[in-house]
Amino acid sequence: MKEKILITGGTGVVGTAFIKKYYKDYKFYTISRGEQNIARLKDKFPDVNCMIGSINNLDQLINIFETIKPDIVIHAAALKHVNLAEVNPGQAVENNVIGSLNIIKASVRAEVPLTVGISTDKACAPENVYGYSKKMMERMFSECHNKKTKFICTRFANVSDCEGSVIPLWLNWSKANKPLKLTDPKMNRLMFNTNEAAGLIQKAITLSSQYNEPFVLSKKMKTVNMLALAKSISSDIEEVGKRPGEKLNETLISKKELPYTKVIQDWIMLFDSIQPELTNLKEVLSSETATHMTTQEINKLIS
Repeated sequence: MKEKILITGGTGVVGTAFIKKYYKDYKFYTISRGEQNIARLKDKFPDVNCMIGSINNLDQLINIFETIKPDIVIHAAALKHVNLAEVNPGQAVENNVIGSLNIIKASVRAEVPLTVGISTDKACAPENVYGYSKKMMERMFSECHNKKTKFICTRFANVSDCEGSVIPLWLNWSKANKPLKLTDPKMNRLMFNTNEAAGLIQKAITLSSQYNEPFVLSKKMKTVNMLALAKSISSDIEEVGKRPGEKLNETLISKKELPYTKVIQDWIMLFDSIQPELTNLKEVLSSETATHMTTQEINKLIS
């Protein structure tokens, strides 16, 4: 019998990518607020059970979790845009902190064996509202983890083909013969695609059965200079300056976190307790220190 996975924000790009990649492996349920997005997801994946709902409605979440009794919850619903969170901090807290706490409460109430939170590199040494809100989610998940109801997280970098990401935006502007708006030519970003993001979530699910303590899972990845990326799409580039909350470089694993890491091939596990030194990541992993993508790799990312 297939395990039941419930995805919050399941109609988003990451949730959809996970469903697409593992459609035959699990029985899927989703909670999302967008009626049109639900209809589109249902059209592509008829076997997915879709519900209209919000992570801000605790009573509804408890009812859904108790009714479905999922084996795994993937918590992907969030306010994700850095600049919007920066000028709407109340909404960022409402969705990313209180909404995540509601997921924890509903999971504990329904005794969900595993809940996976989707975090971000911006939660590492946070300097903006979005980053702080996701750091809070990581810490809350770690606090509430126990053998009966496990809570773990995955820490993403920028998802290249995600809706609202810079690549789809620039491609649309280029097709419309509009200049590409570049915030800063010195800006670098760690990037991977939705297929890799789905694989990261699945790896976290697999590793959860091997460890009884909470962890945040990430992976080694390369960095992309934003000017080089823009030039690979168009020669018409306009520099506009950084948006609220943006940094030139972002860190996936900080210096402070290095002793708490365990490296398994390209996977990086981040624990609450110090790990044996031989297993640690040896250097800070950030968009400034990581290996830069080649022109060929950038072109593949764009395509």
